[in-house]
Amino acid sequence: MTSPEKSWRREALATLALAWPLALTNLSQMALTVTDVMFLGHLSAEALAAATLGANLYWAVLAPAFGLAMAAAPLLAQARGRGVRLLRGRRGAVHAASIAALAATIPAWLVLWHAGPVLRLLGQDPGLADLAQDYVRALMWGMLPFVLFIVLRGLLAAEARPRAALVVAAIGILVNAGLNWLLVFGPLPLGVVGAGIASTGANALMFAGLLWAVAADRRLRRLRLFLPLRAGGNPLAGVPQVLRVGLPIAGAMALEMGVFSAAAFLVGGFGAPSVAAHGIVVQVCSATFMIPMGVGQAATTRVGHAFGAGQPAAARHAGFVAIVLGAGFMAAMGVLLVAFPGLLIGLFLGDADPLGPEVLAIAVPLIIAAGVFQLADGVQVVATGALRGLSDTRVPMLLVGLGYWVIGLPGGWLLAHPLGMGPLGIWIGLAIGVGAVAVLMMARWLRLAQPAGLTGRHAFHPVAT
Repeated sequence: MTSPEKSWRREALATLALAWPLALTNLSQMALTVTDVMFLGHLSAEALAAATLGANLYWAVLAPAFGLAMAAAPLLAQARGRGVRLLRGRRGAVHAASIAALAATIPAWLVLWHAGPVLRLLGQDPGLADLAQDYVRALMWGMLPFVLFIVLRGLLAAEARPRAALVVAAIGILVNAGLNWLLVFGPLPLGVVGAGIASTGANALMFAGLLWAVAADRRLRRLRLFLPLRAGGNPLAGVPQVLRVGLPIAGAMALEMGVFSAAAFLVGGFGAPSVAAHGIVVQVCSATFMIPMGVGQAATTRVGHAFGAGQPAAARHAGFVAIVLGAGFMAAMGVLLVAFPGLLIGLFLGDADPLGPEVLAIAVPLIIAAGVFQLADGVQVVATGALRGLSDTRVPMLLVGLGYWVIGLPGGWLLAHPLGMGPLGIWIGLAIGVGAVAVLMMARWLRLAQPAGLTGRHAFHPVAT
């Protein structure tokens, strides 16, 4: 009989083996935007502020396509756990998620093409709005290859083969950095437009690289993903199931990304230095968030495998171990952000920028506030990933809306404006919102992780073809 210590150690090692390539892949994808911001921050505070506004709008409208693409991972993980070997069914899940994500991308493009008027309607400075539109119009064409990359990454995670995505994403970072140097400062200086082109080129390369990796893998080649659609079955047959799982994921992501976008627009009323400071802190927090997000994705796979195999005790164990791992990492990141705020912010500022000292002064208290909610952020994202392994996505979406939009954002507005705390008040509100979501998600997991909650829940049906 295995001791509890050995059981936890074995599950932790299995989770980390799957999580670290996923986490580093997330980090490398985040590094594309971070690289853009770092280059533009050394160009000017105005360029940094415009890119911050544009990127916030981009991520807000990306959420539906992103969420539908992410639906592939839990569906494929449960199929593998149940021993579903019908290659057609697994191929159908990939095709259905890709089609759903493509359909969601088209309206997002329409919004982003008119980013300037949209941002002005949201009360942003007209000059910054126009500059943000220039950035977004170059950035938006990378959206489709990005979401298709997410679908293929979900396939690799479900097959416990995530390293190819890491290698491809690492190459994408290097390409993005090189293109940023070339197109922002170098021989072809295009400013914010150059940064957008760099990220689009990197996303396209990453999708092409992962497509080649799947085609070249001997085991994945058996799925015959690249059959003509008619020969591979009806590609639309699996779309309803993708929508059932993916739309709540998309809704939760829209609510989560949207609250940070709304916070950026609220900060926009305090001027360009405040927007630039907000943008820097968002990038730092997003970078730390990518690691527990990878642990959460590993939890989706581990819980999904066990749940699909009809092993509720193993599913429960996998979820709890992953939550502890994510919380431990983010507790350490919280200490780092609180202890060294100035050092982290300085990485994003140019010495010659006259607004640099003002941006630094605004950003330091913001990043300390962000450090306070790191632990809660780790708990909520991993618990969400574990719940997705159970195909539990609708209630978590509602909990995200309650925590961020009913508690966090109104509280931030109240602190920022009536109580006169400015941008710091908005970030304190965000911290309260993240804490509320963490408590709600953990309560949901504790309820469903009981044997009675897992038994017979969300019976899995393979994707039709």
